[in-house]
Amino acid sequence: MKQRILTIFAVLIITVSFLGCNGGGSGSSNKKEEINFDKTASYALGLNVGSGLRDGLEADGIHPNMSEFMKGMRDGLSGGKTRIDVNDAHRIIMEAIQEIEKQQEALMMEQNEGARLEEIAFLAENARKPGITMTSSGLQYEVLETGNGPKPSENSFVKVHYEGRLTDGTLFDNSYERQEPAVFPLDRVIAGWTEGIQLMNTGSRFRFYIPSELGYGVAGGGPIPPFSTLIFTVELLEVLPSDYLGY
Repeated sequence: MKQRILTIFAVLIITVSFLGCNGGGSGSSNKKEEINFDKTASYALGLNVGSGLRDGLEADGIHPNMSEFMKGMRDGLSGGKTRIDVNDAHRIIMEAIQEIEKQQEALMMEQNEGARLEEIAFLAENARKPGITMTSSGLQYEVLETGNGPKPSENSFVKVHYEGRLTDGTLFDNSYERQEPAVFPLDRVIAGWTEGIQLMNTGSRFRFYIPSELGYGVAGGGPIPPFSTLIFTVELLEVLPSDYLGY
């Protein structure tokens, strides 16, 4: 959410900066003839900026008080006195976004309470099965084959084959079907992968049971429902050189 909001504001800032550079602002030492957009072009500019902001804000469930929003826009564009210090604006926006995220997470927790309880029960039962090891983070795994090659570090690039399933057996991803191993840096994947693959020697095959808090969390993502434990069978094929550039 924060990244999208910052992108929206960056676009707005660029737009306003463009107007300032091209409109002969009052800060220019050489007086130039003022050339303005006509009514239609001015309206079109406002419509373009406004609709872009609306789409981005609504996608994140943010609905500003439009009266206050327009006051802030006018004050910001005028360069005059503002109700709050403009240097505090970013902090205030981020605090408001954090509060919305907390509210959204609480709502998703409430709406998906059944799924949360099902996950807790599954992990508790699975942890008691023979051959299952659980780490301090809650990650569970079993060793299917043991290799003798090097182990990766958190900053390593790795090449793996894998399949991913939900606890009901639903297959949601499979590199074997694509007939192409996956290559990625371990510090740019879900936490369960980052931790788990570091436990493997090259040539090993593990099965990981990744709790939602180490995967896609309360919200889920794509084919992954909220509070989903992910079951990945992973074969570590190679730890790539630290200067690998093919990613």
